[in-house]
Amino acid sequence: MRLENDFIGSCEIPKDALYGINSVRARQNFPDSTAFHIEWYKAVGTVKQACYQTYQKFKQAAQHKYPQKNLDYISDEIISALIVSAAEVGKGCYFEHFIVPAVQGGAGTSINLNVNEIIANLSLQKLGKDLGDYATVDPIEHANIYQSTNDVIPTALKVAVISLFKELDERINEVLLALEKMEGQTRNALRQGYTQMQAAVPSSYDKLISGYSNALSRDWWRVSKSFERIKEVNLGGGALGTGMAIPGFFIMEVVSQLQRLTGLPITRSENLSDNTANLDSLVEVHAILKAHAVNLEKIASDLRLMGSDLFKNREIHLPKKQVGSSIMPGKVNPVIPEFIISSAHKIYANDVLVTSLSAQGCLDLNAYLPTIGHALLESVKLLISCNRTLKDNLLTGLEFKKLPDHESVLLNPSVTTALSPYIGYHNAAKLAQLMNREKCTIFEANNRLHLIDGEALKKLLTPEELLKLGFRLNDVADNE
Repeated sequence: MRLENDFIGSCEIPKDALYGINSVRARQNFPDSTAFHIEWYKAVGTVKQACYQTYQKFKQAAQHKYPQKNLDYISDEIISALIVSAAEVGKGCYFEHFIVPAVQGGAGTSINLNVNEIIANLSLQKLGKDLGDYATVDPIEHANIYQSTNDVIPTALKVAVISLFKELDERINEVLLALEKMEGQTRNALRQGYTQMQAAVPSSYDKLISGYSNALSRDWWRVSKSFERIKEVNLGGGALGTGMAIPGFFIMEVVSQLQRLTGLPITRSENLSDNTANLDSLVEVHAILKAHAVNLEKIASDLRLMGSDLFKNREIHLPKKQVGSSIMPGKVNPVIPEFIISSAHKIYANDVLVTSLSAQGCLDLNAYLPTIGHALLESVKLLISCNRTLKDNLLTGLEFKKLPDHESVLLNPSVTTALSPYIGYHNAAKLAQLMNREKCTIFEANNRLHLIDGEALKKLLTPEELLKLGFRLNDVADNE
């Protein structure tokens, strides 16, 4: 064990631990087991790498401009060690030494200090020093140079979210391609339409699927544009966005350095204080994620219903993915739709959390950023998983009822709606009533009532006629 001290007291730390006293205190104060997102951890490392590289440039520029001034700079050797160590954290290395849980107090200070301690101790190792030798490399004096929790941690969150958005964008597009293929395979294939779980006018599978495609296309567009809502960051703004105790050179340069490191379209906010105090951009982005979850739930719920034993026509057959019961032999359950629906409702709950805690921001800062950020990242990752399993485990292998099969459509009285322009609503209702009473097809009902010519009826009930958008007056005239 090694002994570390702060102004509160001292604490024993495992000898080989890269974390230090601040991390241990946070772990003791927040006894939660919710794991911190590694994507956020990696982003913090990258943000700090940008800070160290900017400091390096600042030092060089200052020494060149004021060679006669003997200012107290961090040595090149330490800065180089900090840069390499931060880059390793940015790749996800040493995540096991990040011991602060996701749910915490303190606006993210514990996150920042835990990463600072990891970077400082890694740098000590690279310099051949003992872990905890903070007289050589200090987690605050050195690893936190010209930084604040209040600008580093929210900036890292946005870097993590935008990076994940790129993957979500790709996953949605994969689902869209699968739906596009399915739409082509079911072109003009009649199906019974339903409103309010009751039979309605005929429709087709491709129209149903096109509705899914259009909804997800809107999701794809919104997600692809979401980075614009959060591309502005407050890095360099310090504690309150005022830049106090931070060189102007550093403030002007550090975001550009981060942009070069990440390749992401992030920019420095024109109002650093606003960007520090207000999290409404995260609320807006999560609302976009919620909208996508709504569309995914709708698709999953529809497919689960149409493939269920409750659906007498069983219009589709879901892929068999796993055994459904530990006691009922041969049972297979709709586990993929259930996963998507469960995930969607977790996202709805996260949306309430993001909204309510963002409103809890007080004056110059929001203390609840860690919990807000955790929920936001969780929602993005859930949506990535939902799209992946929707495409791989539900749409792939989905079987539609063997076509053509119009019997169910022709037996349903709602099909008489197609005849209203030609024989009038009341005559069409007579056909519907007879079909209901006798459980016969529309052709059989018309043979008894003689309300429309038989050949004209056959033409009107072809898939092409039933599915075309509206009717023309010439059509009515031709059938009089």
